[in-house]
Amino acid sequence: MEVILLERVEKLGQMGQVVNVRPGFARNFLLPQKKAMRATKANLTVFEKQKAHLEAVNLERRKDAEHVAGKMDNVSVVVIRQAAETGVLYGSVTTRDVADALTAAGYKTDRKQVQIDTPIKTLGLFKLRVVLHPEVSITVTVNVARSAEEAELQAQRGGMITAADLRDDDEEETYVEETATEEEEG
Repeated sequence: MEVILLERVEKLGQMGQVVNVRPGFARNFLLPQKKAMRATKANLTVFEKQKAHLEAVNLERRKDAEHVAGKMDNVSVVVIRQAAETGVLYGSVTTRDVADALTAAGYKTDRKQVQIDTPIKTLGLFKLRVVLHPEVSITVTVNVARSAEEAELQAQRGGMITAADLRDDDEEETYVEETATEEEEG
C-alpha cells in the first residue's frame, strides 16, 4: 500500500515522501496515528496544498523538542526495584517506569517516547534513548537499584552492585576499624 508520510518516520522516510508499506502497518500504525495518508490522486493534491502548513507545524514542534532536549540531555534517574542477591530483578523495568521516573524528576515524557533496546532485568546503569520528536532524541541514564543508597554507590562506581559487593565493603570497613583500634591499643 502506498502512503504519503505526514511526518518523518524512522527507518521509513521524510515528510512528503510517497512510500510503499505493508497494508497492516499502514492500517494499524501510520493511518490511525496520523503519520501518513493513503497515496491517492486526491490526497496528493490535498497534501500539496497543506504542505507549507504541515512543515511550519513540524518546525515549531521540533524547536520545542530541541528546547526540552537542551534541558534534559544527560539526565540520570533512579528506579528502585526489588532484586535477588545476584542482581537479577524480580520482573523488569518498562518504558512506563522510566517515563514515570522522568516525570517525577520534572521532565514531562510519555512512555511511547522512551525506547528500550534490550529488556532491563538486572540492577545497574543503563543508557536509554528518549525520542522527543521524530528528528530530536536524547540519551538518559537509568540507575536501577534496590535502594537510594545503593543507587548512589552504583553511580559512583559506574556499574551494578551485588549483595556480595556490599558484604565485601562491610568486611573491608570492619577490617579497617579493627586495625585502627589495634593501633590505638598498641
